[in-house]
Amino acid sequence: MLKIQEIREIIKLIDQSSIEKFSYEVEGTKLVLKKGGTQQAVPAVQADPITEVPVALPVAVQEVPAATPQKEAPIASANVEAVQDPSLHKITSPMVGTFYSASSPEAEAYVKSGDKVSENTIVCIVEAMKLFNEIEAEVSGEIVEILAEDGQLVEYGQPLFLVKTK
Repeated sequence: MLKIQEIREIIKLIDQSSIEKFSYEVEGTKLVLKKGGTQQAVPAVQADPITEVPVALPVAVQEVPAATPQKEAPIASANVEAVQDPSLHKITSPMVGTFYSASSPEAEAYVKSGDKVSENTIVCIVEAMKLFNEIEAEVSGEIVEILAEDGQLVEYGQPLFLVKTK
């Protein structure tokens, strides 16, 4: 589920781009954004999926069916078993980006295993499109395990931390 801040960021990015319609669907929840104004027929940018990646977003957006299989980051089987414990909460990545455990390479990590956190405690940063997004714990408890490494690319919904809730 998207947070209101994330939806606002998406709206700003769409508003600044030439995209006329944006559709996003995850776990049965669908978000559709449309711009008003006149529409022009502009051919979509076609890219060779192996060698080229288009830099600019096309005006005519081709929708991909929601049933398209997507790759998920592999999770170690030990972590899957640990998550089944009802006292453990997964802190997941709200977006695709780069995981950083500290605000700068010289700074100390926001949290380590064994640290106590509250709902508003910043546990890491996920960088997406040159924006550094502070990720909060959203639960009170103790960090049991850090599942991502500093500088690692993370996917939307990928577990980053396991927290033993009170």
